[in-house]
Amino acid sequence: MHDENCIFCKIASGAFGTEFSYEDGNVVAFDDLNPQAPVHVLIVPKVHHANIIDGVPSETLASMAAAVKAVAEQRGIAETGFRCIMNTGKDGGQAVMHLHMH
Repeated sequence: MHDENCIFCKIASGAFGTEFSYEDGNVVAFDDLNPQAPVHVLIVPKVHHANIIDGVPSETLASMAAAVKAVAEQRGIAETGFRCIMNTGKDGGQAVMHLHMH
């Protein structure tokens, strides 16, 4: 499903020409426009899911995990460590209601 009003759906579909640091059949990864850390990448499914409890297929979750590993290795932080978070819902700090991982 694609939500035509969702900014992450638009980015994941390539509508803005965003440079992806990782892409597979299920997800894309790109730099956050408002980084809160020296390395701040967003991993976003290509299909719209509001959050982690929105019936996300296991293949999509596996792609998100693969993207984390690939981006961490690409950015040279796989060995030194990093934080990976996924906010869920307004009260959980989710600002864009499209599943994504920081």
